[in-house]
Amino acid sequence: MIEFLQKAKASAQSLATMDSATKNRILVEMADALESNNKEIIAENSKDMDAGKSNGLESALLDRLLLDKSRIAGMASSLRDISRLKEPVGRVLDGWVSADNLRIEKVSVPIGVVGVIYESRPNVTSDVGALCFKSGNVAILKGGKEAEYSNRVIAKVLQGVLEANSLPKEMISLLPDSSREGVAKLIEMDKFVDLIVPRGGEALIKYISKNSSVPVVKHDKGLCHTYIHADANSDEAIKIAINAKCQRPGVCNAMETLLVDRAIAKEILPKLYRAFNEQDTQLNGDPEVQEIIEVELATDQHYDTEWLANILNLKIVEGIDDAIAHIAKFGSGHSEAILTQNYSASEAFLDRVDAACVYVNASTRFTDGGSFGFGAEVGISTNKLHARGPMGINELTTYKFKIYGNGQIRG
Repeated sequence: MIEFLQKAKASAQSLATMDSATKNRILVEMADALESNNKEIIAENSKDMDAGKSNGLESALLDRLLLDKSRIAGMASSLRDISRLKEPVGRVLDGWVSADNLRIEKVSVPIGVVGVIYESRPNVTSDVGALCFKSGNVAILKGGKEAEYSNRVIAKVLQGVLEANSLPKEMISLLPDSSREGVAKLIEMDKFVDLIVPRGGEALIKYISKNSSVPVVKHDKGLCHTYIHADANSDEAIKIAINAKCQRPGVCNAMETLLVDRAIAKEILPKLYRAFNEQDTQLNGDPEVQEIIEVELATDQHYDTEWLANILNLKIVEGIDDAIAHIAKFGSGHSEAILTQNYSASEAFLDRVDAACVYVNASTRFTDGGSFGFGAEVGISTNKLHARGPMGINELTTYKFKIYGNGQIRG
C-alpha cells in the first residue's frame, strides 16, 4: 500500500504542472481507446452482470452496472466533453497589491491525490479518472466488487494511454487492495492522500466519515422531494413528477417523496394516481392521501428511506411552510423542487430550502455534472464545505497565494 501511494504521490507533481493542451489531447486519446476496446469492455462487464444476477442484485443496480456499446460511447463522449472544458488550474481567482507593495495573487491549484470510493456504476471509473486528470489530480479509485471486472478493464484502457504517453500509470489507478481492510488503510494515509470522496450507500458514507483521517467530501444519499404548490400548472406538474420518479428510479437524484398542497389535493391526486399506475409505481401515502386514492400507508420510516426503486411516498401538506418543514426534517440536502406559477412562492422556496440544488418547475433528475455542463462529476456532494452539488473539475482544485516582492522585509 505505502509503495503504491508513494508512486501516486510522486506522479502528482508532474501532473499538476502539465500544460492544458497535453492533458486535453490525452483525454481525447482515452475516449478513443474506450470505444476501440468496447468489445473487451463489454465481455468483462458481462462477467459482472452474470455474477450480479446469480447473487440476486436488484434490477436497479443491474441497470447501473450494465455496459453496452451505447453506454461506452457515452463514457467516451463524457471524456471528450471534459477535454473541452476551460482549464481549471492556474486561474487567478483574485489579486491585489498590499500596503507593503507586495503583489498578491490567489491562484487555483490541484488538490493532489484524490481517493474516490464508489459502488455499482463502472462509468464512474472513467468519469472520475478523467475529471481528476483534467484538474491535475492523481486518482485512486476503489469501485464496488459487483463491478470488479468492468472497473479493471476500464482502468487498464486508461492506463494504456498514459503509458503510451510516457506517463506513470499511477496517475489513474485502482486501489490494489480492494478489501475492507485496504479501504481502512487508505483513509488513514493522510501523508499521501489529500482527499477522500465516498459515494454510495449510507453505511459506506458513515464508515468513511467516522474513520478517515484524510479530509472527506461526502456524497450522501439522495432523499429528494418535489412539492406541488397550490398555484402549479397541473399538467406540467404531473409530467415533471413522473420524470423525477420514473425516468430512472435507481439514481440519487430521483424523487423519493411527492408533497401535494392540500388546496389542490382532491383534484390532482387522482390524476397523479392514474399517471403513476401507468408507470407501475408503488405508491405510499399518509392517511389523508388514503382518503382520496388507494395507496399503502406511509410512515416516518418511509419518508426517511431512499428507495432507489420505482416506489414513491405521497404526503399532503398545508402550504409552503409545511412543505419546507417536511423537507427540513427528512431531506438529505441533495435536490428539492417546487412546481408553481407563483413567483413569490418559488423565490421563498429557493431561499429557504437548505439543499445543494433547488429547482423551480423542473425535475430533480437534472442534478448531475453532464446536465450542468461539467462533462461529468465525481459525485453529488451533500457537504457544505468545500464542494456542494455536482462536483466537477473546479471543485477538484484548491488555491495557493503567490506573492511577488521586490526586496521587502517586515519591520
